[in-house]
Amino acid sequence: MSESRIPKPSTGGQPPRHVAIIMDGNNRWAKQRHLPALAGHKAGVDSLRGVIEGCIEAGVEVLTVFAFSSENWRRPALEVRGLMELFRLALDREAAKLLKNDIRLRVIGDRSRFSEDLQRRIEKAEALTRDCSRLQLNVAANYGGQWDIAQAARRLAQRCVDGELTPDQIDADCVDAEICLAELPRPDLCIRTGGEKRISNFLIWQFAYTELYFSDLYWPDFGRDAMREAIADFCRRERRFGKTSEQIEAQKGD
Repeated sequence: MSESRIPKPSTGGQPPRHVAIIMDGNNRWAKQRHLPALAGHKAGVDSLRGVIEGCIEAGVEVLTVFAFSSENWRRPALEVRGLMELFRLALDREAAKLLKNDIRLRVIGDRSRFSEDLQRRIEKAEALTRDCSRLQLNVAANYGGQWDIAQAARRLAQRCVDGELTPDQIDADCVDAEICLAELPRPDLCIRTGGEKRISNFLIWQFAYTELYFSDLYWPDFGRDAMREAIADFCRRERRFGKTSEQIEAQKGD
């Protein structure tokens, strides 16, 4: 990543521009209540509404949520079918609400494995909210960070084959331009719920300078108040991006 792509050090107290969330714990939340797994995922959709409200209140510009990873196809077939149906219903029910609240929707990931009907519904919801500007909501579905980097590498390789680029011209900026969400500010904060402490192949490239926040709450229990706490924690951190605390203090006085 070139100097131009490194975020400016935070002076403290500033909310994140871009928040990414690994929404984990739906299954365990349901199991705790002796409910089917899909009930946890449905409760998770409700939780997302509160988190969106919290982001808007805090002045967050971009929210990216990990809804379905490329590894999630390995889950029981019945659960996967239920998730696809829930995704379809959520698109139908929530798109108009997103439009009303001036929230732009974008789905990132490899859509080719989804049914043609689901792909059309995704495109319809994206088109409906294309001009919204209050918050950008990115939903990562059939997404994996390794896939993201690999597809960027394929496009760069094709540009070399086409004579637009030579291998020695490829640098971090070239990869950066081909990666998902290239046109948006990099995630400042990644939240993972459910008590696990890993990023699970989510936005690997984009997380180079991201602050990590782990919550023991299962995703359906992580609502507006929990979102406020996570943002407050972020605002107390000093982000140096390779510089020293003394350099950051000196910059504050400039």
